Amino acid sequence: MLSRSKFTLFTVALLIMALALAGCGGKADNKQAAEKVFVFAQGSDPRGLDPAFVDDGESANPIVNIYDTLVRYKSGSTEIEPALATEWTPSPDGKEWTFKLRQNVKFHDGTPFNADAVVYSVSRQLPPQRTDDMPYASFTFGPVQKVEKVDDYTVKFILSDPYAPFLANLAMALAAPIVSPAAVEKYGKDFIDNPVGTGPFKFAEWKKGQQIELVANKEYWGGAPKLDKLVYKFVKENSVRASELRTGAVQAMNGVDPNDVKMLEDAGVKVIKNPGMNINYLAFFSNKKPFDNPKLREAVSHAINRQNLVEFLYQGLAELPNGVLPSFMPGYDKTLAPYDYNPEKAKQLLAEAGYPNGLKTTLLTYSTVRPYNPVGGDKLAAAIQADLRKVGIEAEIKTYPWKEYKEIYTPEIVKEGDMMLYGWIGDNGDPDNFLSLLETKEIKSTLNTGKYSNKKVDELLVKGRTAQAMEERNAAYSELQKIVEKDAPWVFLSHSKDMAAYNSNVEGMDLHPTGVIFFRDVDIKK
Repeated sequence: MLSRSKFTLFTVALLIMALALAGCGGKADNKQAAEKVFVFAQGSDPRGLDPAFVDDGESANPIVNIYDTLVRYKSGSTEIEPALATEWTPSPDGKEWTFKLRQNVKFHDGTPFNADAVVYSVSRQLPPQRTDDMPYASFTFGPVQKVEKVDDYTVKFILSDPYAPFLANLAMALAAPIVSPAAVEKYGKDFIDNPVGTGPFKFAEWKKGQQIELVANKEYWGGAPKLDKLVYKFVKENSVRASELRTGAVQAMNGVDPNDVKMLEDAGVKVIKNPGMNINYLAFFSNKKPFDNPKLREAVSHAINRQNLVEFLYQGLAELPNGVLPSFMPGYDKTLAPYDYNPEKAKQLLAEAGYPNGLKTTLLTYSTVRPYNPVGGDKLAAAIQADLRKVGIEAEIKTYPWKEYKEIYTPEIVKEGDMMLYGWIGDNGDPDNFLSLLETKEIKSTLNTGKYSNKKVDELLVKGRTAQAMEERNAAYSELQKIVEKDAPWVFLSHSKDMAAYNSNVEGMDLHPTGVIFFRDVDIKK
């Protein structure tokens, strides 16, 4: 047996050891608690993380935080400010642009950022290196003929013609970001899964179908981000993302269902509701039967109750379009008058088009939610199907997961569909960025989803993007939109509010007009 004094000493020793262990555990716990991990929920995986080979918002979200561009958008606007380029000068004729580059910047793999990197990053997307699976290359770089090194920190872009959107295009989330040449050479085709840029966050891991993990770039030229880790978690269902946000399992989400807004706000969640720089549309495959017939496209346009979609399907969190462009953008023409809801007129046009007994057709859609369609492709397709049935059009709906959907409509002649649901989120605030979706040459790039072609539209697009004065550009775009209105290659369904939601302990978060979230200044309060 222990004596009383020895027992007391033994007890004290045990107490000291317990306190010491608790202290060690407390330090570990504090260290873990101090690490700021931000989990952002989105609907699906990116198509990839090489900006030259993707064209979707799911890819753009992480891309803008992994990479930098030569110039970037100011917070909350599409005004341009310096980024990897510190200054730039156009030639008097607008055909040459010279950029001075930021010095002492390194890629995440430790290699230096310099003029060689810019030339490499851009040149791989110009002929003859450009490939058909670079969907944004021709769109972003337009008439860029060549980019050349002047010295280690100066580059010059040489254009075939003046190009009004050029500077804004260099800030875009896709195609424009500067990649590490060494990493592209190292990984080859696998670079799309192993991105290396100069941005505020470094790529760490991608668990397909689950999440992407980024870590802070502590040596970032713009100052280390406030977050230690940024995780993009893939949660298909709107309601599940909303539930995880309420419980704190995630800190923020996009793809907010209009029906969930009140519930989230009542729970103390902050919901961003910005004017949407987007267009939600139904595109006809106008290069094949039956919708190569403009009268049939008009019939469908008259059959869809767009006002009903805005008021009930989207709970008023959308606006009714009069054309391609949102009302706050340059080039918007308030005099446009799209086809109104008129079922009787739709039936008349259907008969005139050669379908007096109705029409059977196939409508393609996607299974996920989109920023321009926050209720998802299934619900929107069902609402349109019901409207079409009232005028004698039976539309079979075929639904695909997002990544597969992107492959279904890309052939020039789509075999299994007649029309499709899609949309667009503006990349840079320039009207050319929206209207070019109707250009013939973008059929090959797949951005012209409905395969619409009109020679006069193509000519007006060239006129608009090469004009120096905005008044001249607006005149070209007004004429163009009137032609498109008459041809009816799309049904302009809605301009959705840009929505995202985040917990009340999050600071510095905003949804940029281009639909992405830049996390370099986001923080989590204690």
